[in-house]
Amino acid sequence: MDHPDLNLLITLDVLLDEGSVARAARRLRLSPSAMSRALARLRDTTGDPLLVRAGRGLVPTPRALELRGRVHGLVQEVEAVLRPAAQPDLARLTRTFTLRASDGFVENFGARLLARTAHEAPGVRLRFVQKTDKDSAPLREGNVDLETGVVGDAASPELRTRALFQDRFVGVVRKGHPLAAGKITLARYAKARHIQISRRNRDSGPVDAALATAGRERSIATSASGFSAALALARGSDLIATVPERHTGSLRSGMHTFALPFAMPPFTVSMLWHPRMDADAAHRWLRSCLLDAVQQDTAG
Repeated sequence: MDHPDLNLLITLDVLLDEGSVARAARRLRLSPSAMSRALARLRDTTGDPLLVRAGRGLVPTPRALELRGRVHGLVQEVEAVLRPAAQPDLARLTRTFTLRASDGFVENFGARLLARTAHEAPGVRLRFVQKTDKDSAPLREGNVDLETGVVGDAASPELRTRALFQDRFVGVVRKGHPLAAGKITLARYAKARHIQISRRNRDSGPVDAALATAGRERSIATSASGFSAALALARGSDLIATVPERHTGSLRSGMHTFALPFAMPPFTVSMLWHPRMDADAAHRWLRSCLLDAVQQDTAG
């Protein structure tokens, strides 16, 4: 079956509105002959003359009068579909977004993000899920709407990214720890007992690699899968937790933080999303909320 030319709907809408081939041609920026040919195609397609001559002008047939309102509504609806999405009505927006992030990120920035979204869009619900790996499949498959983390080699090149902030590793001990007094030297740091932090249960990480470059190694007393657990252990013992500074800002309250006595490059934390969400107006709003939440931390 042949499909009708939907462009004819626009032509018909203008013809019925103007009631004149010449005026319709000017409005659509066509020549009078091209508009006459379009009218002929419309007559052939609908099986009705649509506009017939009466004196020096054209008048619509009963069929044209019947179609006029429906055609105009259809054209307006098609134009709305093809128009870029408007800013959502946040006060009426009802939607659940799933965010995948490390515990440290949620503990430090999650409450601020929730306060912002609840104030602007009370019908929006945020669902935080733990980030246990760097697999891009949840974003690609639509199980996760937005993710935070360091963009590594394992990240899919199709993903969209936006840098949120730069972070660095720092050492953290309890108040009253021997390292809380005096200068932290490389020898004092390496001699102390440490907490190894690894989601994948590895025996070494970037801290150990940086120490090896400096010709040192540390003594690992225990391991933890996240920053929060590591800081809880350090708070109640003489162990050192080496954690990202901004990721753990609120978690280190009441503890002693010091700069590492060896070189470690800073790293950038970004948000990641799938391209299909790039133009989604509500998703764009969520991304702006997250960016503002971490920038507020910078300002504070």
